[in-house]
Amino acid sequence: MGIAVCNAVCSDPDLEFVAAVDPMYDGIDVGEVTGVSGCAFDVAGDNEALVFAKADVVIDFTHIDAARKNLEFFAKNGIHAVVGTSGFTEADFAEIEAAFTTSNCLIAPNFAIGAVLMMRFAELAAPFFETAEVIEMHHDAKVDAPSGTAVSTVERMAKASDEWAADPTQKETLDGARGATGPAGIPVHSVRMRGAVAHQEVILGTTGQTLTIRHDSIDRSSFMPGVVLAAKRIGDVPGLSIGLDDVLGL
Repeated sequence: MGIAVCNAVCSDPDLEFVAAVDPMYDGIDVGEVTGVSGCAFDVAGDNEALVFAKADVVIDFTHIDAARKNLEFFAKNGIHAVVGTSGFTEADFAEIEAAFTTSNCLIAPNFAIGAVLMMRFAELAAPFFETAEVIEMHHDAKVDAPSGTAVSTVERMAKASDEWAADPTQKETLDGARGATGPAGIPVHSVRMRGAVAHQEVILGTTGQTLTIRHDSIDRSSFMPGVVLAAKRIGDVPGLSIGLDDVLGL
């Protein structure tokens, strides 16, 4: 994802790629690491390089422990942040919101514009159905389950409607057959499959009909238009934003 982000930023005529941070590649030419051309700097080992390069916006796709420290640094130094790292808690969000007073922060569970629309469509459909289930499928190197996108989807559906039918299951022949229970009792099922990238189905049902809303990312490049758009517009979205909805005007 880091390499994809670097290439997307470098390829956009409205953005200037000024710094890259990764302790594993500290001191190595950024072109050698990422394949981008025309950038005369080395990958840095710490965030001070962002201040030295006078970065306006930083894009963070790291690990939750690193991201927490990174965001503290970005807020302290007045740098806008676009974050694709997952695992933040409500307490984290409160701290981040309080910290970003001179710059803005956007944290998105998914940067694929189609996935953002999928979540919005599911939220809109929720009040018109009594049952729903979410099935998400990701590559077999993903370590967390369910995905941040699935969790966000169910949370939004639960806020849109609290009138969901109870699960009729009285006995599971195999433990966990009904998946995890999300907000409002909506079941969430996680699949980890070699060959997959990122996929999600929201299935809603009511009398005599079902509605399936599905999104498939077949390549990591699917996330880049959303990342680039967020980097361009983050300066106009004050404080902390969760998801791309504000950026897309949804």
